[in-house]
Amino acid sequence: MTTQNVLIAAKSAKTYMAGLSSESKNSALKSMADALIESADEILAANAADMKEAEGSISKVMLDRLALTPERIRAMADGVRQVAALPDPAGEILSEQTRADGLNIKKISVPLGVVAIIYESRPNVTSDAAALCFKSGNVCVLRTGKEAHRSAAAIVKAMRMGLEKCGIDGSVIGFVEDVSRDSAVELMRAKGYIDLLIPRGGAGLIRACVENATVPCIETGTGICHVYVDKKADFDKALKIIENAKCSRPSVCNAMEVCLVDKAVAQKFLPLLADRLAGRVQFFTDEVAYGIMGGQPADEKSFDTEFLDYKMAVAVVDGVDGATAHIANHSTGHSDCIITEDNAAAQKFTTAVDSAAVYVNASTRFTDGGEFGLGCEMGISTQKLHARGPMGLKELTTYKYVVSGNGNIR
Repeated sequence: MTTQNVLIAAKSAKTYMAGLSSESKNSALKSMADALIESADEILAANAADMKEAEGSISKVMLDRLALTPERIRAMADGVRQVAALPDPAGEILSEQTRADGLNIKKISVPLGVVAIIYESRPNVTSDAAALCFKSGNVCVLRTGKEAHRSAAAIVKAMRMGLEKCGIDGSVIGFVEDVSRDSAVELMRAKGYIDLLIPRGGAGLIRACVENATVPCIETGTGICHVYVDKKADFDKALKIIENAKCSRPSVCNAMEVCLVDKAVAQKFLPLLADRLAGRVQFFTDEVAYGIMGGQPADEKSFDTEFLDYKMAVAVVDGVDGATAHIANHSTGHSDCIITEDNAAAQKFTTAVDSAAVYVNASTRFTDGGEFGLGCEMGISTQKLHARGPMGLKELTTYKYVVSGNGNIR
């Protein structure tokens, strides 16, 4: 099926999808989750083929993003079930007023329509995106990168099987078979077919969508996330948080990339950091940090790079003001953290830092739809209109006004 045919089918399914009841959607989601488990062997075989082809062409941490295991498939199915358990945002009355002349005005949440997602080498995005779109009453159009194409196709096949067991047309989950750049550009310019485009991947993909799309587009994902160690930080707490934020899964957008340390404690803290992460993390250090802990001298790009690897830029700053100034110059507005026992410093930091998620004494790795109680996520928006931070069900809706009268005229 051509990309144009996928778009035509998606547009045709909008009214049908929006008319499904919450009960029908929840039953179908549970069926889709069951189908993922039932199809695990087929999905794993497809993923093994993807992994074999990708070896040598992408990094080890990116291979980890691509890899599926029985445990990861179970987690995907659990995510779908969690979405089924969440309240349906479609049809919610957001506000209501009745005027003196009897005119009733309701503001009602409705699906966006057709949501297209362009994503790279993370097969689990397939089930997350399909489940969230389905529950919120949207038709989805999924377009993955070539590295994950077999895996994503097997996941879509399973989820459509779950839909069809419930008597629901599988075309509400659209899948683009073409993985060339042409198909991505076609989605970016599919005015009249796509109501929202969400790119989920590296900086290059996001930039291409934001700069070239003629359909509404959400800027997501790129995460140059900072952890600032204040002069009143608990060092044990700081080391534990930094280790988690950098090393637990460095290939994801909520992993920290930059460590900032107050100059008042740099001499004491930086050797501890170097020792804690020795042999695991490569440090790119500014002049002051280099003199204390060594590493590789940072260049002009070091603090503006999303490494997505076991690499970290380190700078020494002058207190909270220095940290927030540095973040303002280099952050992508994703997730930034202060580690401190000083409430005044924490308040100053959270007020000054203009990011989607701002943390006090907690790892940036929590910026995630599941961790925020959204079931799963469409992506993490680093812009401010219309969504910000992890995007769940409500962020996949808009609203309309329903106005009822009794012969009212103006």
